[in-house]
Amino acid sequence: MDLRHLKYFLAVAETRNFTQAAASCYVAQSALSQQIARLEKDVGARLFSRTSRSVRLTAAGELLEPLARRILADVDNATAALDALSGLRRGRLRLGLVQTRASSVDLVEVMADYHARYPGIDFHVTNAPSVEMAASVLAGDLDIAVVGLGPRQVPEGLDHFVLASDPLVLIVPADHALADADAVDLADLPESHQLIQFTRGSGLRRQVEAAFARAGVEPGQHFQVGQIQDMIRLAARGIGVTVVPRSSVLDDSALGASLSDVLPYGARALRIADEAAVHTICAVHDSKRLAPAAAAFLEVVERHAIRD
Repeated sequence: MDLRHLKYFLAVAETRNFTQAAASCYVAQSALSQQIARLEKDVGARLFSRTSRSVRLTAAGELLEPLARRILADVDNATAALDALSGLRRGRLRLGLVQTRASSVDLVEVMADYHARYPGIDFHVTNAPSVEMAASVLAGDLDIAVVGLGPRQVPEGLDHFVLASDPLVLIVPADHALADADAVDLADLPESHQLIQFTRGSGLRRQVEAAFARAGVEPGQHFQVGQIQDMIRLAARGIGVTVVPRSSVLDDSALGASLSDVLPYGARALRIADEAAVHTICAVHDSKRLAPAAAAFLEVVERHAIRD
């Protein structure tokens, strides 16, 4: 089985389109179709069901897809391991990064430190919901992902290293009925409240929904926003309320200031009485297939976590 055939197969599986797959692989469509046909002959089964309007994986194709990803990932890891003999002079690191910040670990500084130590390693950085990135690590498509998942939310089969546990706070406008409270229970929110939620599938979304579940209430009417700072600003303007990590409101540059001084439009950030309401950031990886470049990155992350 030719590795090139597997790469072509995955390109078609991802795009569901032979023309787009050929373009992404920089080959002619006719050549790609011929290579797929050879792969189907090698495995003794059709991998795609093709019509004039659609391309779908057959049962054999669905079986081969995760195996092909693992095979190619193992080849990459083997190459990286050989590179390690020469001191990590070249290679790549496929890294997934959560969109929310890890309050106690500056990931930009981690990446800068890593690059200074291993300048020949190329970064391939992905931003996606935490659940998707963890699944990509499990499938072998990412080496490491920094995700907003707690230890119990990390998929079975992955190892994790906790980077931060950031308390969640409730953001309300200045004229909200709870604005002067020191701490609130999410059950205290009026039934008519509108909740501004983060992206579906994100770790933050899961942790907020878990906090409402512990309070014994439904999140209520809500809508989704893809940027935390937009969530805060919308809540400040009275569009609804939102729950965000405390570090999203009060970063290192604002230490010593009151939350009311740093929030827009005089909004309030209220402590949530539920001590389990935290936004946990973990670095997840598969220790059974950890490439040298990825192992070196974890070492740098751990050094920064201990230092901070």
